[in-house]
Amino acid sequence: MSEPGQRTAHEREDEPFPDFVALIPARLASTRLPDKPLADLGGRPMVVRVAERARAAGAQRVVVATDAQRIADAVRDAGFEAIATRADHPSGTDRLAEAAALLGLEDDRIVVNVQGDEPLIDPLLVRSVARRLAGSTDCAIATAAHPLDDVAAWLDPNVVKLVCDRAMRALYFTRAPIPFARDELQGFPARLPHTLPRAFAAGRPLRHVGLYAYRVSYLHAHVALAPSPLEAIESLEQLRALWHGYRIAVHLAERAGEAGVDTPADLERVRAHWTRNG
Repeated sequence: MSEPGQRTAHEREDEPFPDFVALIPARLASTRLPDKPLADLGGRPMVVRVAERARAAGAQRVVVATDAQRIADAVRDAGFEAIATRADHPSGTDRLAEAAALLGLEDDRIVVNVQGDEPLIDPLLVRSVARRLAGSTDCAIATAAHPLDDVAAWLDPNVVKLVCDRAMRALYFTRAPIPFARDELQGFPARLPHTLPRAFAAGRPLRHVGLYAYRVSYLHAHVALAPSPLEAIESLEQLRALWHGYRIAVHLAERAGEAGVDTPADLERVRAHWTRNG
């Protein structure tokens, strides 16, 4: 893991470090894994491990936004900042908006939403998404994607796909298999492909990575935006921004990162990874 202010082998010397704040929403409520943010991971709570990753990404400020005193206490005991937010937010983005207001962040400040259940998130990915937004003055949001090679994942509605314009700005996010090679997929869906169509050789489908950077001005606007019909159909909140005309820049990553923690099995997987790699 790189230390704050330390470049990785993937970064050039002429690439400036983005100025951003990492906000980590964390709640105790979890039906599949109670007290998830406080689960022990190498002797420290999982949410603290996430904060360490955000700090390693180069965030100028790392803040955990929580509605639970136990989480706030654990975070502060580890030397990180925590603020209390309401428990009744309809989404994590609304929680971020409240946190940005409580912290008095300027409208042009960049905030990266680092989920509190992703203790293995790559610090370089966090920094790259922040940099993508910093360099995209026409965009309010930045996110990430990686090329998709597996036909089962391309067909899986639980895997979110997206298509972009030539400047790598998102045009649409969907659970459907896109782009769709009409001439090579005759008989679909009665006849499913075994491999991705040859037409994708020059441009593979993209899988969305759920990491977001926001301009604070968008967070303030978000709470007043009406949900879009497409958002309700696809159950994808990012479609609200596109529906209302906000642009989303996309950072293209080389590969998928380590999955987060949703279940006890996920927690054991992450603990095993931590034991092997430290």
